[in-house]
Amino acid sequence: MTAHLAPAFTALRYLLRWTLIAGAVAALAGSASALFLFALEAATAYRLQHGWIIWLLPLAGFAVGWVYLRWGGTVETGNNLLIDEIHHPQKVVPLRMAPLVLAGTVLAHLFGASVGREGTAVQMGGALADQLTNLLRLKPEDRRILLMAGISAGFASVFGTPLAGAIFGLEVLVIGRLRHDAILPCTLAALLADQVGLAWGVHHTHYGAGAIPAITLWTVAATMIAGIAFGLAALLFARATHRLAGFMKQHVAYAPLRPLIGGVVVAVAAGALGTQRYVGLGIPVIVEALQQPLPLWDALGKFAFTVTSLGAGFKGGEVTPLFFIGATLGNALAPLLHLPFAMLAGVGFVAVFAGAANTPLASTVMALELFGPEIGPYAALGCVVAYLFSGQAGIYRAQRSEAKPASAMPPL
Repeated sequence: MTAHLAPAFTALRYLLRWTLIAGAVAALAGSASALFLFALEAATAYRLQHGWIIWLLPLAGFAVGWVYLRWGGTVETGNNLLIDEIHHPQKVVPLRMAPLVLAGTVLAHLFGASVGREGTAVQMGGALADQLTNLLRLKPEDRRILLMAGISAGFASVFGTPLAGAIFGLEVLVIGRLRHDAILPCTLAALLADQVGLAWGVHHTHYGAGAIPAITLWTVAATMIAGIAFGLAALLFARATHRLAGFMKQHVAYAPLRPLIGGVVVAVAAGALGTQRYVGLGIPVIVEALQQPLPLWDALGKFAFTVTSLGAGFKGGEVTPLFFIGATLGNALAPLLHLPFAMLAGVGFVAVFAGAANTPLASTVMALELFGPEIGPYAALGCVVAYLFSGQAGIYRAQRSEAKPASAMPPL
């Protein structure tokens, strides 16, 4: 009888062990994300009330660049360091990653860089989780799972999408393959981290994709056409960001000068346009894209401002700007494809991210969590097609490639 129950006892030990570990990871990551979101909200409000502060963006960029040059070391590579450590565990991620990326991102938003927030939350979640490695004397294979749980917890708590966060931590490592051995820890960490953030008083933006049309031959075909556009936008974004970053590193040897130069470009461009529409997170414009028709210029403007900011070395992440680009691009394409602009904006919101991050499953689930189940078939179709057309190289250089089909577009 005991022999027959052995598998159940083994599973129970695994369940209890990883429930405790995931709970600790969630408490750390969820609390860090809450602090970050509160600081981000305050910084954004101050910038909007004092528009002149964007002219100090070059100095803020230089300061953050200097701090990273002086104390950053390996943590400067951000999300890629976490992914590399999961693939080839070497040493615990330095704890300084968390405060450095937190401060760097808040300053970037305070002074008007066009960056996101996912990178910050993921790096804080991974770095804080990894501090448990030595405390719990984890083996390398368990440390991999711990880092994945930290990534899931950070993503889930900053966006309020626990299921998408869980899948993101499983999907982002290797293109075309999921790590099934980490499903329980990632799911628990993501669910609990989201609850921790809510307990701290975090409020996430509520989106609506309007009325969803019935599935017809045309709506399917039109969504696939839009998915191609979303995938190509993701490909161009990733290539442009990487190429600008490479150009800056090649031609500007002193690292702090790179964000200083980028800050000058962003500040002058924003001043010339007379608007802060394309700096910061841009959530109000995303909401607009789901409520009223917008020009294609909005997607192009955010694309240019974000590539410049990230390519120059500002901290934060790419995901929320990708939401902006996708939502406004979908909004602009809707009349041409005879689809509701709110619905196609919602699909673009997740599909450009799916193509750029090579995470179609997490992006589809995110659409379900943010917009409701009715958009599911269109979101899934848009995300998968965008993924297929976005090429091998995404926004995370450390991603490994397993089974992604060849891109429909030749290398740039």
